[in-house]
Amino acid sequence: GIDAAAIAHARESYATLPNLRFAEGSAASLSLPDASVDMVVSFETIEHLPRADQPRMLAEIARVLTGDGVLVLSAPNPVEYSTARGYSNPFHLHEPDRAELEALLGVAFPHQRWFRQRRYFGSAVWSESAAVGPTTNGSNAGGLNAGGLEAWTGDAAQIDAAQPPAAMYFIVVAARTEAALPAADVAISLFSDRAEGELARIDAMAGEVIRQDQLLHERDAELERRSGHVRHLEDIAAERDAALARHSEHVQHLEEMTAYREKIIVERDAQLAESNRIRESLIDERDGLAGALGSARQVVAAQGAECERLERAIAAQERIIAYRQSARWWFSLPWLRVRLWWQRVRNA
Repeated sequence: GIDAAAIAHARESYATLPNLRFAEGSAASLSLPDASVDMVVSFETIEHLPRADQPRMLAEIARVLTGDGVLVLSAPNPVEYSTARGYSNPFHLHEPDRAELEALLGVAFPHQRWFRQRRYFGSAVWSESAAVGPTTNGSNAGGLNAGGLEAWTGDAAQIDAAQPPAAMYFIVVAARTEAALPAADVAISLFSDRAEGELARIDAMAGEVIRQDQLLHERDAELERRSGHVRHLEDIAAERDAALARHSEHVQHLEEMTAYREKIIVERDAQLAESNRIRESLIDERDGLAGALGSARQVVAAQGAECERLERAIAAQERIIAYRQSARWWFSLPWLRVRLWWQRVRNA
């Protein structure tokens, strides 16, 4: 690796292993002599290099391997690792797909054996009497014989022979010659840590799911109770809204009545103003008529007096006429004429 801190951590962590050594360097430029290594194991390395450096890395591995040396390399399958999960690892500079990785390896390692790696969960049934093969340390304490393996998949309706799952990672054993490849006598290899940490993690996750499910159930029950309360509040709100609507209708009716009343008051005031105007006009007319009536009464009184004078004058004339129509008048008329003549003479 090129990270000095990572190299220091590895040396400290595995200091008890005498046959293990860590060196700092680039995978595209190995500080090892030609044909000095029997096997190179490179797990999850190639995708951390830029695309241009990946052929150089494989060329360097081919350079340091012996003629019958073997390369064991793993790399993520971008179809499952990235695309299917919608995931982008920020430390992966280029993830070659199956065809590209096969072509890169084929330049120096034409003979390849491919394996698919991913976590696989299922039920295992182990025979207590079946033959077992040797373990990696040479003992017969474990490791299932390849001929005794069967794998099934299915559901309650149907069971079929299990097919290899899509690879999350590709593991490739590659060499320059077919003879250099190890015997292909293992169809499937299973590994479980002694502490069954992964199963414990899954069980813990299942327990957490059950706990979360219980919490969700309790939350749903609480939500249902609250929903009942909310529905009750909504009913109260609906009744309140209905009461407000009725009140609004009543207020609107009162407003309409008030507007009508104000209209009536305006009309009444207008009629009162008109009535006052007419009354004042009638009063003025009455006063004028009263004045005219007084004048007329004076005229009538004067005319009455004149009539009485005229009646007296008429009565006097009638008495004069009556007197002049009498015999006495005719006998005194000559003497009256003489008197009038005498008066004129005297006055002359």
